[in-house]
Amino acid sequence: MSKKIKVGVAGCGYWGPNLIRNFRALADCHLKMMCDLSTARLKHLKTLYPEVEGATDYKHMLNGINLDAVVIATNVRTHFPLAKAALLAGKHTFIEKPMAASVEHCEELVDIAKKKGLVLMTGHTFLYSPVVRKIKEIIDKGDIGDIRYISARRLNLGLFQKDINVAWDLAPHDLSIILSIMGEMPESVNCRGSAHITPGIEDVTTMCLSFTRQRSATIQSSWLDPRKVREMTIVGSKRMIVYDDLAPLEKIRVFDMRVERPPHYDTFGEFQYAYHYGDMYAPYIKQEEPLKTECQHFLDCIKHGATPVSCGTRGTELVRILEGSSESLRLGGSPVHLASKRAPSVVNSPPVAAAARVQPVSTAKLLEHRTGFRNKKTSARRAGKPEIKIVLNGH
Repeated sequence: MSKKIKVGVAGCGYWGPNLIRNFRALADCHLKMMCDLSTARLKHLKTLYPEVEGATDYKHMLNGINLDAVVIATNVRTHFPLAKAALLAGKHTFIEKPMAASVEHCEELVDIAKKKGLVLMTGHTFLYSPVVRKIKEIIDKGDIGDIRYISARRLNLGLFQKDINVAWDLAPHDLSIILSIMGEMPESVNCRGSAHITPGIEDVTTMCLSFTRQRSATIQSSWLDPRKVREMTIVGSKRMIVYDDLAPLEKIRVFDMRVERPPHYDTFGEFQYAYHYGDMYAPYIKQEEPLKTECQHFLDCIKHGATPVSCGTRGTELVRILEGSSESLRLGGSPVHLASKRAPSVVNSPPVAAAARVQPVSTAKLLEHRTGFRNKKTSARRAGKPEIKIVLNGH
């Protein structure tokens, strides 16, 4: 595809204008339409981008102006129906995080995109951040050793959502980074939280992820904190990384710090941990807007038929974790297993599954077996053969 890619953006509320601004600025994009139910929002955006058409009819955007791609930045509950309609209309589709409200819906979107040969991409913006890419580079080189755990905090006062809790709103950013660093799905997730403002919608949550090789990650999310915090700590066996996204200059700091256990000791008095305190350095990172890189990546994937870094499969994995966290919240924080692609199941649940596999034996069948055993026992005694006693349920 050598010509400019014709794009329409659905949703002009909080995040949509940022997508409109970035797609409009890209040389190989022709932003043709902005779509929103609010005429006031469209009127405001028209003053900023008068050459872009505005519409309140989503069907008209899909079928009336010959678009190549659709970008969806609406409420989470509308992601699936809007994205499905776009894919069925033959449009490449970009969906803001989280991809949909359920794994089932995500998998259906992935299947439609695959069958139609369309690009399906999820807005995991931080995967396109030069800071996160630098962190991944440092870890992949082995500079910090083996990862032991990751701790993330994403806190602020608001913005309160009406259809999703704070974990679904804020944690996807940290989850996408953690999954990229770990290179695998967690084995289980447990989550605790509280709803202080809106009943039934948690505004404070703490999510814990368990990975293989005794690695773990925790994510604290809040809409009720007086300070805005965007921080992640990655602890390795050799060094540690602190990532502060709000720092103006040194967003990454690498600490040459670690603790080592002695390989052997003869007495308890000889046992001492070895603490190492070394230097700290902050690598240079060229600043660029991650959202602009993400938007360009979407266009490049359309032009070259490539699979996005944040493809539909990656979006599905993230929603699987969020679904598990919601299930854990309902269970009071119990761990929820994520290893299989089926619906999440509780880890360490009571052993009813094994019992369920045992087929019940009727009373008549049991009496039949016992009568047969008696006959065999009598015949064996008469023949002088050794007697074998069989105990059934204590009888």
